[in-house]
Amino acid sequence: MAEYHAEFEILSQRYNVLLFDDFSNHCLANMIEPLRAANTLSRQPLYAWRFCSLDGQPVHSSSDLFVTPHGALADQRGDCLVVMPSYGYLKLDKREITCALLTAARRHKQVAGLDTGSWLLARAGLLDDYKATIHWDELTRFEEAFPAVDVVRERFVMDSDRLTCSGAMAAFDLASALLQRDHGPLLSMEVAHLLMSRGVATRYPLPMKSEDTLVNRALTEMQENLETPLTIQKIARKIGCSQKRIEVLFQAELRTTPQAVYKRLRLNLARRLAEETTHSVAEIASRCGYDNASAMTRAFRAEFGQTPSEVRAQVGL
Repeated sequence: MAEYHAEFEILSQRYNVLLFDDFSNHCLANMIEPLRAANTLSRQPLYAWRFCSLDGQPVHSSSDLFVTPHGALADQRGDCLVVMPSYGYLKLDKREITCALLTAARRHKQVAGLDTGSWLLARAGLLDDYKATIHWDELTRFEEAFPAVDVVRERFVMDSDRLTCSGAMAAFDLASALLQRDHGPLLSMEVAHLLMSRGVATRYPLPMKSEDTLVNRALTEMQENLETPLTIQKIARKIGCSQKRIEVLFQAELRTTPQAVYKRLRLNLARRLAEETTHSVAEIASRCGYDNASAMTRAFRAEFGQTPSEVRAQVGL
């Protein structure tokens, strides 16, 4: 994915997720699955994660999903400590937990509080003078209990090295924002598409604040015309603007050209067909808008570092 992410240094980031009994597995999945999907789509270990508990013993979610952690909190260090208590968090508001979080925070570059994890971080003083949010049912009590925290009603907040989000669905939004920050908007967009996030009527949803209407419409036209690609000029005409306008918007929103995005969409389709079907390379090329198999194979190798046949061999087709 060098064409998309050349300005971003590719380094694996370690997330250590601290789980407590009655944690929300919905929240956990929404935070970790986008990171896993980013690794899958990029074919690189962009993110690594470990699950931990205070003492290294198994914990269970609010729906009785049992997780055996990789270890105890005291043994973890990395880029981001994610604190995830969810239900029953007030019973965790104890001095020993506060001390453990303070010690662990010093071994991590960032600290995140998901759902009600913000409460435990605030109790440890780790959110003093930061903007932060919490599950909105607890917002008033949170603001009253911790006047040193700049409490805001947002789905998630990224304030320097402090990350907080308001609940399970917002955890996906936070993960998407982290992908965009670390590796650019295109990878974040591809992950959202893979996981079918938001905007069911939109073929290629953009997990970005601006969500420019013309960019979305252009992406929809591209997605609907992979087998018989349109020129960017024709796409611009169909959505009622100039080619120059589309090119400016794509650079502003996605940091690349519409031509590069269109090519990427077609090659992503080629990769899926190579991995999931027994179509010939010539048939795949035709379905992805290439005049011949050789041209598609060259573009495929330049994008993914392998030929379609080599990708297919890896999955045993």
